[in-house]
Amino acid sequence: MQPLTPKSLRDSFVNTSKREAAEAIPPFRLETVEWEKLEVFGWIDRSNPLLGFVVIPLDGEPVGIMLRASGNKTKKTMCALCEDIVDVSDVKLFVAKRAGAAGRKGDTVGTLIHGHFGCSKQVRRKPNSIEGKRDPEKFIADRIEALVANAEQFARRVLGS
Repeated sequence: MQPLTPKSLRDSFVNTSKREAAEAIPPFRLETVEWEKLEVFGWIDRSNPLLGFVVIPLDGEPVGIMLRASGNKTKKTMCALCEDIVDVSDVKLFVAKRAGAAGRKGDTVGTLIHGHFGCSKQVRRKPNSIEGKRDPEKFIADRIEALVANAEQFARRVLGS
């Protein structure tokens, strides 16, 4: 992922008002982020634990999406972005307003995502004995590729394309 500045981060949001985008501040400094290890960049709002933000590169541009978590606890389930079968305890149903006129009318898109937005880290974990015993590097590369494809698909759904 290309590094983001505060301005490029604010400008990336496709389903927020300008005020909401201005208030979308990560709980850490952007200069400390290891961008080269990320396919998806996300965080939970400090003051509202049901509000999340995710940035997904799409066609070379960052697409920022504001998300709302359902207040209900989900059973252990797989994240739709990284599809990790090991870490299934912190996966939440997030809903995003669609971009543009559709979102202003109330149209939404939902998906299951890790509540800690650690998908990029999850896909880089060493495979267990069942998953990728023969070729761990290929297993990890395939998982990274799948994360990118799944995240892009979600971003396109939000954009309505």
